[in-house]
Amino acid sequence: MTREEVLALCRQWQDAQERHDIDALAALYSPTVEIDSPWAGHGTGREDLIKPFEGFFRAFPDAVFTFEPPLVDGHRATVSVEIAAKHVGTFMGLPPTGKSINFRIVFLLEVQDGHIVRDRRIYDFTGLMVQVGVLKAKPV
Repeated sequence: MTREEVLALCRQWQDAQERHDIDALAALYSPTVEIDSPWAGHGTGREDLIKPFEGFFRAFPDAVFTFEPPLVDGHRATVSVEIAAKHVGTFMGLPPTGKSINFRIVFLLEVQDGHIVRDRRIYDFTGLMVQVGVLKAKPV
């Protein structure tokens, strides 16, 4: 794929996330996609990909995504996004807390034949749990 095609795929991917459109997101991924995430762990296939998106969108239906421009190198793209939301739905079995969250996540995407074939996510999962109120942190 050309750089422009990878960027176009990233724009579609960002748009689908902003709209919380699970079907549109799933269509952008290969049926055999590999996913690695601190929350979701390692999974293979669209089913393993869809579950974390559904869970997140249910727990944080007002999530607002602020994307930085993707960095593209060949068939790889790195996308950094800041997410702000309020915890109003069950998250990982935890009841809603009503607390606001704000965190940054970096997606490392590999693209092949017009689809995302690998999605690695890097973020501070512990920090997210502190914001939701599940974990306590001592002030510095």
